[in-house]
Amino acid sequence: MTGRPWLGCVADDYTGGTDVAAGLRRSGLSTALLFGVPGPSTAIPDCAALVVALKTRTAPAAEAVAQSVASVRRLADAGAQRFYVKYCSTFDSTAEGNIGPVVDAVLDELGEDQTLLCPASPEHGRSVFHGHLFVGDRLLSESSMRTHPLTPMTDSDLRRVLASQTPHPVGLLGHDALAAGPDAARRTLADLRGSGVRHVVADAVDEADLEVLGAAAQGLRVVTGGAGLARALAGTRRAGSAESRPARSVVPTGLPSGPSVIVAGSCSAATLDQVARARAEFPSYRVTPATSDDPEEIWRGIRAWLNGHVGGGPALVYASATTEERAATQRVFGEKTVEILEGLLARAADHAVALGARRVVVAGGETSGAVVQALGITSVVVGEEADRGVPWCLTSGPDPIRLLLKSGNFGAPDLLVRAVNTP
Repeated sequence: MTGRPWLGCVADDYTGGTDVAAGLRRSGLSTALLFGVPGPSTAIPDCAALVVALKTRTAPAAEAVAQSVASVRRLADAGAQRFYVKYCSTFDSTAEGNIGPVVDAVLDELGEDQTLLCPASPEHGRSVFHGHLFVGDRLLSESSMRTHPLTPMTDSDLRRVLASQTPHPVGLLGHDALAAGPDAARRTLADLRGSGVRHVVADAVDEADLEVLGAAAQGLRVVTGGAGLARALAGTRRAGSAESRPARSVVPTGLPSGPSVIVAGSCSAATLDQVARARAEFPSYRVTPATSDDPEEIWRGIRAWLNGHVGGGPALVYASATTEERAATQRVFGEKTVEILEGLLARAADHAVALGARRVVVAGGETSGAVVQALGITSVVVGEEADRGVPWCLTSGPDPIRLLLKSGNFGAPDLLVRAVNTP
């Protein structure tokens, strides 16, 4: 590896990786983004922040731990001084809990005894107050995340959720301490460390709170949370230092030229609205077992449709569905529903690229991971954001692809339409 990043970040899914990379870049850090655990010979460009995006949010806990620790070791080998574990702003993982085990393993690997945990993202309506996570003005457990098909969240108390995932004490850095400023927050962290508290859940209801946390966390080698806290942490770096040199890599607008394809798998309310807007504008194909319960027969239908539509304007292939539609699909495919749908959507993206598509827009974290793996993409240049937390990325090589990976809950209602219509 070459280059010596100040900050090494490990994200638990691919859209989480693009989200945090966009935030770090917005804070002025030149940022590189890799997909998958980097090998010892992986070349890293000169950058201030290096993000490794994994596909571990819904993986078995042992697998998530192994990949995360391996990535941290590679980041340390690359010279990273500080480390960030990025998870979703809704703090979701598997029932066994990947957040606690991964954070514990990273702390153990680096020999650290305390970290902050704060998934708050005020710009996306995610806030933490008294240790409870809110989506807008509703508790997380009363939001659409309660019925998420992969990672349902039925408890909004982050301390209680985390306590079920780790054997170590969990404490709270409350809003009162944040309101008193960084010094008060640091004293609270020190008091909790003195009491043996390893995991400190932090409140944050607005960007000012995140800035206080970023300043208070300067004494911590490992920090964890959403993209908001990572951005605040980066913003505390001294202006003009090597670590805060401006981001130089920008995806050129209008490049590369070629057909566009949208692939959507998320069933979030935001994505369903975005898909509806795109369906009203472009030809679309819904991936469903309504006509066949054989995935290969469904694939033949998708492929034939793509053959007739890629190159004739933007094309949409989607499996995004309402709760009722999703239940109907699960009655056909059973426990393999997610695996089958992800596989079909990934094959659709790969076939579209083979047909000449050079702008690929993907909605959904799991879907993004499957598509990136199918396309064999291992690294990208992070460019300007189409919406907050949704940056354009450019692959390397002689025939690059302009790629947009969108978390299910992110983006304005017209994002998918704008993404394929904007030069």
